[in-house]
Amino acid sequence: MKKYAFVGIGAIAGFITAVGILPAAHGANDMSAYRQLDLFSDAFERVRANYVRPVDDSELINAAIEGMVSNLDPHSSYMDAKAFADMQIQTKGEFGGVGIEVTMENGLVKVVSPIDNTPAAKAGIKAGDYIAAINGGSVQGLNLNEAIDKMRGPAGSKITLTILRTADKTAPKKPFDVTLVRAVVAVDEVRWHREGDIGYIRMPGFNENTASGLENAVRDLKKQIGPGIRGYVLDLRNNPGGLLDQAVQVSDDLLTGGEVVSTRGRHPEDTQRYDAHGGDITDGKPVVVLVNGGTASASEIVAGALQDHHRAIIMGMTSFGKGSVQTIIPLGEGGGALRLTTARYYTPSGHSIQAQGIIPDVAVAEGNEEDIPKIARPSEADLPGHLAGDNAPPRKPNPNPLRPPATAPKNGADGKPYDFQLVTALNYLHGKIALNNPNQSAAAN
Repeated sequence: MKKYAFVGIGAIAGFITAVGILPAAHGANDMSAYRQLDLFSDAFERVRANYVRPVDDSELINAAIEGMVSNLDPHSSYMDAKAFADMQIQTKGEFGGVGIEVTMENGLVKVVSPIDNTPAAKAGIKAGDYIAAINGGSVQGLNLNEAIDKMRGPAGSKITLTILRTADKTAPKKPFDVTLVRAVVAVDEVRWHREGDIGYIRMPGFNENTASGLENAVRDLKKQIGPGIRGYVLDLRNNPGGLLDQAVQVSDDLLTGGEVVSTRGRHPEDTQRYDAHGGDITDGKPVVVLVNGGTASASEIVAGALQDHHRAIIMGMTSFGKGSVQTIIPLGEGGGALRLTTARYYTPSGHSIQAQGIIPDVAVAEGNEEDIPKIARPSEADLPGHLAGDNAPPRKPNPNPLRPPATAPKNGADGKPYDFQLVTALNYLHGKIALNNPNQSAAAN
């Protein structure tokens, strides 16, 4: 079985081979632990015997493990056998559904981000939306895996989601229904196109095919544009993360050497360092990386590595700030798995972005990000029970980001919404924007 470490938010993960989770009994601490297990055994038997309805042993055990793990931090959780199997399908690259990354908040399913070119994205479902009901049935009382399971289904089948939209002041104040037709969702598929003499590469997540997708994109863009290619825009906005090894390989593809990231666990011997091996596939062409508040974890590893090595200019808004690594630990024969936080990761400069995020070199707002309530636009630091960062002084983001001019059109020439952050990146690569002081300000020429 292949080993994976997972660094991301939402409902996708990697997996590794099983490891022991209970040490051999020794010392007073172990005896205390076994006494606590006796307490659990007593509670288990009383619930089993006296609850108002018969309860399957597996239901009680699964709920107990989930409660134990989910209270540690927002990213640790338990997956039963079915959820574990679904997770492995997702990391392979596709499944049948509507195409949204989700999390659970206040008893509702919250959209982290819609996946590009999926039924959800095409229907206008937005990051920050809450799903209150699925096919008329309330999500209250469901756990995240149960809600995800209800949203999946055969391609071509219909599903109705009841949406609460709190982030948009112009949205209906009451819940509204959106009916979607499920499709085969290609998870985290790298997409690209040319913007004149600049290559644009959209990377929505990190699965097993992400690094090869980047390599294919660069090869194709070189052919399309030819030797006059000016540079590349790597779009990591609303990228919730994914597989650690893919983040390392993507960084390696753009660096000529040096450290990409290090992970530090509970014990000194758990520290691991990942290095680039040379061979920049872009031949040293300028790179701009776009980030925002939805850029998390594995995508922050890439942005941090390229920033620390001065290989790319980071543009956009401060990223999510998830600097922890989750290891997927299968439990027992045919059982589920733990998704357990086992390490923090550090950029090449030794900076942990946990609960801080990547501060862009050039702060560029897409619109009214700073006016959106925190409940609709949380960062890692806003999540209850989040893992504390290191003791380094917090970095302060630029308080005065570039903003779209009042005369900016609502739509671009292609009919899609005007993308000020992308326009700014293209202008920089064309020499129309000069950096006065990275991480402080920019000025148009």
